[in-house]
Amino acid sequence: MLQDIMPKKFDNHYSSDIKPEKDSIIFHFIGNEVLVNENCTSLFPLHCLLSVEHTVYLFSIENVHYFLARDKEISVPNGYSYKNIRTLRYSENVSQENFFALFTAYHLSEWYLSNCYCGRCGQITELYRAERALRCTGCGKLIYPRLNPAVIVGVVSGERILITRYVQNRGVSYNALVAGFTEIGETFEETVSREVMEEVGLKVKNIKYYKSQPWGFSGGILAGFFCEVDGSDTITLDKSELSSAVWTEKKDITGQPDHYSLTDEMMMYFKNSD
Repeated sequence: MLQDIMPKKFDNHYSSDIKPEKDSIIFHFIGNEVLVNENCTSLFPLHCLLSVEHTVYLFSIENVHYFLARDKEISVPNGYSYKNIRTLRYSENVSQENFFALFTAYHLSEWYLSNCYCGRCGQITELYRAERALRCTGCGKLIYPRLNPAVIVGVVSGERILITRYVQNRGVSYNALVAGFTEIGETFEETVSREVMEEVGLKVKNIKYYKSQPWGFSGGILAGFFCEVDGSDTITLDKSELSSAVWTEKKDITGQPDHYSLTDEMMMYFKNSD
């Protein structure tokens, strides 16, 4: 999965004392696009190439520090341009390490952007030195990075698993599993039961946890579960969410175009399991 970058180590410990050096990596986002050079040794620009006024430390991988440029506009170096994050996911020039760093940086970038003002009193927020948080300059409220919990569900019936595809307006055209965000007051297990019923009209039992995964594009933390159909396996499709849902034999499972997602790992795990 995308976070499996061993033997390299990801360190998300925040310190306001860490400042960018000439070889620090800088992320600059405009919407869903990020500044890159796919033909350069360093995919993302180094600090020495940019003239930026406002940066914030994000994380490190090994001894390399990553920062977010919070300037609205910057001067783009020769050879660099803004590329859509989804497009970069399938680029041969983007390593797994870079993809993980990109999604994690995007998650934090969206959080900073969405919390420029306090949701309680409306005043401007500022960086908080003691930890990764924003502090309201008016009421003093501390705002921390948000995680959106969601489930990925492998619904099983004997030697078959339920493979789905999203509707076209979701922008995803490959195989997937039932998935959805956890709502207030729910456990993960309750989310599994509700999402399966809502999307494909099936009751499930024997819900078992598999693995978890950070997924920065949605600001999420994904929890994977397998479960079994309880009773009828007749599918009632929610056409507002899915374009198809098909019971699929192990030999027919093809997975996704890359092997970064928890969804793909779960499909291939079932395919190769006894």
